[in-house]
Amino acid sequence: MKILVTGAWKFNSENIKAIESLGYDVSILQYEDDCPPCDDFDAIICNGFFLYHSIENFRNLKFIHVTSAGTERVPMDYVNSHNIRFFNARGVYSIPMAEYAVSKVLDIYKDSKGFFEKQNKCLWEKNRNLIELYNKTICVVGCGSVGTECAKRFKAFGCNVIGVDNFVTDWFDGTVALDYGLQIADVVILTLPLNDATRGIINKEKINQLKPNTIVINISRGEILENDALLCRDDIVFVLDVFDSEPLEQDNPLWKKENVIITPHNSFVGEHNNERLANLIIKNLESAGRI
Repeated sequence: MKILVTGAWKFNSENIKAIESLGYDVSILQYEDDCPPCDDFDAIICNGFFLYHSIENFRNLKFIHVTSAGTERVPMDYVNSHNIRFFNARGVYSIPMAEYAVSKVLDIYKDSKGFFEKQNKCLWEKNRNLIELYNKTICVVGCGSVGTECAKRFKAFGCNVIGVDNFVTDWFDGTVALDYGLQIADVVILTLPLNDATRGIINKEKINQLKPNTIVINISRGEILENDALLCRDDIVFVLDVFDSEPLEQDNPLWKKENVIITPHNSFVGEHNNERLANLIIKNLESAGRI
């Protein structure tokens, strides 16, 4: 059984030995846009590999494991119609992403930027208008692994956490319709997967339902939030880690917006990601019954 492992996974020698112990003949392709050594692999561990190579060329393929939580880089219609087992990195990046969401809200409520600027000017100047996170209403739109980790952490601060999803875990105080959730929320966190139903789901109409000073955090995909919606209100704080075009162009007006906080698709980064991903990949390879 042949498996192709691409450089999208920051594997080490122990990871490769673990895969080989399951009976796989491992080939490594460091750069996904390079030509693979052959096309008769039974399994592929990758991320954007199928953006550069037609999946139809890999006629023996029975197993795909991507290193991201999303599925948009894989031709899922083909995968499903050919009974190829598919696994993503669900849960691997949820903890650092949830910590990111909490940290950004606290930065805003506790005026971290303002104090940093005053320190640079050697100013001893109090801010009497700091805000408590306690008892705020957090609306999590998309209550999967990332959304649940967000709920855990905001609940620890005494927040009311509601979810917009068909199913939620016990960490949520209940489910609501999207429109109602937007109307009552102090913080909105977008953790939706990207698909035809969610693309552009947060538009001008939805943003105009928000209360003044609401914080909107997007850690899902840029296409979830329409670009025009980001410019329609200056009394909303947008925390944006993802964009429909990355890297964000230097002439994009969002860079200059006072009510926009931009980070370079960095919310998923954490020092335990590689360990979690390796454990997940080995577990899923085992569950696949060695194909």
